[in-house]
Amino acid sequence: MGGTALRSGFSLTPAAMHTGSWLAVVLAPLALLAILLARPKVDISWENQQAHFWLVLGAAVVATALGWAISAAARRRRDARLFLISLAFIASSGFLGLHALATPTVLLGPNAGFELATPFGLVVAGVFAAASAIELRPERARSVVQHARLLLAGLFALMTAWAVVSLAELPPLDGPLEAEELDGWQLVLAAVGLGLYGVAALGYVRLYRRRPERFVFAFTLAFAFLAEAMVVIAWASNWQLSWWEWHVLMLGAFLVIGQAARSEWHEERFSALYLDETLAGAKNVSIVLADLEGFTRYSEQHDASQVAAMLNVYFERIIPLIERAGGEVHQIVGDELMVVFGKRDEPDHAVRSARASLLLQRAARKAAEGHDDWPRFRVGVNSGEVHAGVVGAARGHRKHGLVGDVVNVAARLQSEAPVGEVLIGAETYRLLGERAQVEALPPRRVKGKAEPIAAYLLRGVARGDS
Repeated sequence: MGGTALRSGFSLTPAAMHTGSWLAVVLAPLALLAILLARPKVDISWENQQAHFWLVLGAAVVATALGWAISAAARRRRDARLFLISLAFIASSGFLGLHALATPTVLLGPNAGFELATPFGLVVAGVFAAASAIELRPERARSVVQHARLLLAGLFALMTAWAVVSLAELPPLDGPLEAEELDGWQLVLAAVGLGLYGVAALGYVRLYRRRPERFVFAFTLAFAFLAEAMVVIAWASNWQLSWWEWHVLMLGAFLVIGQAARSEWHEERFSALYLDETLAGAKNVSIVLADLEGFTRYSEQHDASQVAAMLNVYFERIIPLIERAGGEVHQIVGDELMVVFGKRDEPDHAVRSARASLLLQRAARKAAEGHDDWPRFRVGVNSGEVHAGVVGAARGHRKHGLVGDVVNVAARLQSEAPVGEVLIGAETYRLLGERAQVEALPPRRVKGKAEPIAAYLLRGVARGDS
């Protein structure tokens, strides 16, 4: 019954479900537990060490995959909620792996630390899950992101310490626990975990009301299952059918999220979970657009493999340089490179973008030495306010875009720039202030603009406080 409820959860679509339907799915595992506890004859014993080992290990593998994928998205978008979710999955996967070691006759055998690893790990994961359900204020979210490495290091240190204490059988995990003592530990951990996952589930219910997305619903369902798993931990006896239920609930929770993630559009897969600030907002940034003059002619005269080799030589030198300078490569379309500075709210984004643009041209010239027929870059830089957020269809082709006239003007400046040079706009020039070493050009009449735009040929950026 519990397994049936979990399997049916994979095909759930919130829009097609009534409140009563999904409440029935959520409550089915608790109903199964009540039946098993009320009828001990039905709650049969099934001691299968191999099945336990692979079930726990499978849950750990799924949690690891989810943690890695969500962590990568969190780093790319610098989103605090995603980062906290990734920590929840990393904690779950680590402690599940430790629990697998306690499977009798498979690896290490009974060990107090490893037997308690799963409920303890789920409690640790619950802390991060509950924190992720909070709509953090921008300053608090930035603090979480800034301390991301410290939080991750602390989590790994905790898992390592638990493993060492367990292996060495140090107090309070010195030796196998008596049944009553083990039950006491599990009862306490279960109570704490129930509260944490309850908070997380309610938080995601609130988020779902604002964003009725299938992916948000999947997290709500998964956290509800994990809360129920903590209830089962408190009442079930080892190797009874009821005991197996919390293992299945735990695996099912991760599979629900994994299946929902798999069905999402691959770009911005986790966008439904972004904090409001990440999802959409106005930001002051500097846009760098670089394009190869003569690329079409070069492509007509050379094989596609030669064209690709040329582009790879350029980009392999340029992109690491841009990223070290603090820029985020927004997209590469053919020979065009678009970079944004300031998405992390750096006040000196104009200075960073200007210096990086000069370094780009210098690196490109060096890369093209000995290849006189290679096209050369023209670069345009413009600064100002853009709308930075997810754009696209709800069910596919989503991306984190930058929208605004600032981008359009950067493209026009790039097309007007002399080959091998950098052309900056009026706002970039203003932000550079006295640091700017420029040659003012006559205002340029460009496509799409009613009035001519100011343009400055960038020669250098003086050092100074930025």
